[in-house]
Amino acid sequence: MRSKGGFIWACKNYDGDVMSDMVSSAFGSLAMMTSVLVSPDGKYEFEAAHGTVTRHYRRYLKGEKTSTNPIATIFAWTGALKKRGELDELPELSDFAQRLEKTCLDTLSSGTMTADLASLTEPDFKTKTADTQEFIDTVADKLHHRD
Repeated sequence: MRSKGGFIWACKNYDGDVMSDMVSSAFGSLAMMTSVLVSPDGKYEFEAAHGTVTRHYRRYLKGEKTSTNPIATIFAWTGALKKRGELDELPELSDFAQRLEKTCLDTLSSGTMTADLASLTEPDFKTKTADTQEFIDTVADKLHHRD
């Protein structure tokens, strides 16, 4: 099924894991892909499709900088916030989630990104490679100035 700006692809859990791995190998990264699990009784779970990045987390625990793209995790949270806003009739919550997503994409469009995405850009696209915390701080600063 096609939708504005991308795809909605309904898969059973294992099939979704296999297909997301295949897509990421073609495009080089799962860093932008989220997943929504919906139970037959209408419960939702929003997650980053890439799972955990154990080696990066272990480096982080040692105090080392990482350059892991957090956008899939952020978008999993914003998906959950939008759903909660819909269920609880809190349009301000849904609006905040939408602004956070737009701010993340604007940050990428301006050229600030983590190393995994910077390595996938066209050679003539000017990028500022940020570590994970710098990227999150940049998004937070842009979001703060947007509001």
